[in-house]
Amino acid sequence: MAVPPSTHPHRLLPLFLGLFQGALLLFFTLFVTYDEPSAQAEDTSVVANQVYSTFPFFQDIQVMLVVGLGLLLTFLPRYGFSALTHNFLLLNFSMQWALVLQGLLHHFHHGQIHLDLHKLLISEFAAVTVLISMGAILGRASPCQLLVMATCEIPAYLAIEWVIVTCLGVLDVGGTITIHVFSCYFGLGVSKALFRAMQQPPHPKETPTPRSDLMSLVGTLILWVFWPSFVAVLCQPGDAQHRAILNTLLAMSASAITTVVTSSLLERDGKISPGHLQNGSLAGGVAIGVVADMAMPPVAALALGSLSAVVCVLGFRFLTPLLGRKLTLHDQCGIHNLHGLPGILGAAASVVAVLVAPKDTFGSHPSQLTPAGGNASEVVEGQWGARRAGGQALCQAAGLAVAGGASLLAGLLTGAALRLPCLARPP
Repeated sequence: MAVPPSTHPHRLLPLFLGLFQGALLLFFTLFVTYDEPSAQAEDTSVVANQVYSTFPFFQDIQVMLVVGLGLLLTFLPRYGFSALTHNFLLLNFSMQWALVLQGLLHHFHHGQIHLDLHKLLISEFAAVTVLISMGAILGRASPCQLLVMATCEIPAYLAIEWVIVTCLGVLDVGGTITIHVFSCYFGLGVSKALFRAMQQPPHPKETPTPRSDLMSLVGTLILWVFWPSFVAVLCQPGDAQHRAILNTLLAMSASAITTVVTSSLLERDGKISPGHLQNGSLAGGVAIGVVADMAMPPVAALALGSLSAVVCVLGFRFLTPLLGRKLTLHDQCGIHNLHGLPGILGAAASVVAVLVAPKDTFGSHPSQLTPAGGNASEVVEGQWGARRAGGQALCQAAGLAVAGGASLLAGLLTGAALRLPCLARPP
């Protein structure tokens, strides 16, 4: 029997957000401050260089998340305004929530949290997981349900990322494992628990129109252009960052061409599927993140981008319908095909890259050990030298298993919580 909606659903959203923002104002008043301005010219110059080198990347990522990802979600013709609004709302909510939790866990010293651009950037990386997971239940969840999902997902992400990066020492500068794999299976877990075993028949409003597909494709193009900034922003400036940008550009260029080829071969009339193009073109950027700053030949980036596009398109064509029939798994945006499958492929590529890399590759470039949620200045010199290639390869595989398994469990628990009648479930 269907659960009746809340008596006053229109009041839940402003009440929830008002209480959250009010609590945040109090928290910032008591505990958050900026670093004291430095009087020494050398320190001032260092801070200025850090800002000028990071903020352009930060702006690119803002355009990706607010404009690119927002437009990508507008493929549902009757849900364009809601998709843009919910994406914008969840980004700001999740970023502030992550800023509070990270500050309390990692940056709380002498009763104060000193805020800077790097901490804000790391909080946005945490918010990305919520935006990706939302794709699994897009159009089938109320704003209150989405906010509760974000409230639960951010602490789960921070805990699992700490295990993967700090405890296991996984190398993942672009967040392939810690962001894409985690958010994919968290979202799928939420979808499975929220809808349980109910078969979700296709709804007429789910069929994209040429206009909605065009808007979504514009979002894809924006994401495609700015994706190298997302991968390279946390790399150590210099060779590692340069290599990450080049590898990302090569992988995404290969994935765009391979998507056109694969989609045209699979479609009966030889035309290109808009859904394939909107997602497959980005698959290379997802897969390359974990190995982007590693020393590898350019052909490896091209091959990984091409293979990830093939996996993504085949997933849309065959795997998504199969999971829908066999597991009654609802994946509205196909996040498993864009983030899950290429993420697994990228993690497997990192195992191979670690095994075949020269022994002194990472010892001479400690910046390449910078995790997706870490700080380059805190990376321990010689981490690679103290660990054999085989051990690091096992850590990469273990990180993938932890990201997939733990996020799926956390998603199932969160999805069960979203079934509460007080959360204004949509009809």
